[in-house]
Amino acid sequence: MQKIIFATGNAGKMKEIRTILADLKLEGSPVEILSMKEAGISLDIDENGSSFIENAVIKAKAVAAADAGAVVLADDSGLEIDYLNKEPGIYSARYLGEDTSYHEKNHNLIERLTGVPDEKRTARFVCAIACVLPDGKILTEEATIEGRIGYEEKGENGFGYDPIFMVPAYGKSTAQLSEEEKNAISHRGKALRAMKKQMEKLYEQKNC
Repeated sequence: MQKIIFATGNAGKMKEIRTILADLKLEGSPVEILSMKEAGISLDIDENGSSFIENAVIKAKAVAAADAGAVVLADDSGLEIDYLNKEPGIYSARYLGEDTSYHEKNHNLIERLTGVPDEKRTARFVCAIACVLPDGKILTEEATIEGRIGYEEKGENGFGYDPIFMVPAYGKSTAQLSEEEKNAISHRGKALRAMKKQMEKLYEQKNC
């Protein structure tokens, strides 16, 4: 069975990843998807890129260097709020400090948008996925979901900034959507499905 290491320790993210990639097959066989911790890899990765794609590649390459035989996937994702000049952007996880709770981060962003009307609260989640293969080849994908910033946290199903990110078509935050609804439209769902197709196509060509 092909081993895939996903460069994250986020349990909520790993749950989404395993659900979305559940039917991924490489060389006709199912894959085992491991977090860094499950793979026994502990790294302090300096995400010093200037874009989501660059940071995803940096993470994937760092983990690949620690386990040369594995396929490595990494993502870099974040929230861009147009009124705040696309903050927090690539610094989403580090916004107000890495140890600051997302409840505090969310509250701060809502406070910064006090008095800002709906039409100016536009925002998007961005997700970049990078894949490093055992031969060193690098694949990338990027996807977004558009929405607006709400006026309070709503929902318990998501994590991170999900409770303040409203999806107008559903009239709900991404933390109020069911797992199936969220995975169908989310930035991470879109990017992972695109990466899945790219990986499967590449492995099919290798075996031709």
